[in-house]
Amino acid sequence: MGSVAKKGLQKYVSQLQQHPLRTKIITAGVLSGISDVVSQKLTGIQKLQFKRLILKVLFGAVYLGPFGHYLHQILDKIFKGKRDSKTVAKKVVLEQLTASPWNHFVFLVYYGLVIERRPWVHVKAKVKKDFPSVQLTAWMFWPIVGWLNHQYVPLQLRVVFHSLIAFFWGIFLNLRARSLALIKS
Repeated sequence: MGSVAKKGLQKYVSQLQQHPLRTKIITAGVLSGISDVVSQKLTGIQKLQFKRLILKVLFGAVYLGPFGHYLHQILDKIFKGKRDSKTVAKKVVLEQLTASPWNHFVFLVYYGLVIERRPWVHVKAKVKKDFPSVQLTAWMFWPIVGWLNHQYVPLQLRVVFHSLIAFFWGIFLNLRARSLALIKS
């Protein structure tokens, strides 16, 4: 690894150790923002929508970063930091039955109300229609990520790992939300 990249990674890990919540908040916000820029470009938006971008950065920083930070701490407390296969399976199941549906519900509501600025009645109908397929798709993908995260990634890096994978998942959700909105238009 180049010396600049190595120093940058060391500095990042140092910040993660000294200020874990702050670092995870910033990381989730930045990755959410970059994910949205990529999503906007992939959906054919020519001129970057800065308001939407800021709202996505806020979603990552205000919600995803802190939620992930505390979720992984709680899971580690519940399961006493164990990482054997049986315990990891329990963590993944618990995460997939609680946090995963909640996160997807919150994202769909936030996207509809805040990003698209649609009235609650339309957002509610869209969530009711789209949530099951989004969640089923998530259950085909995220348990594998959860397994890798809980089995191999140290606690302090789990939110960062999750945020990196969520970068791509965010692109998928944005593309899906946008395509479903275009179909209805």
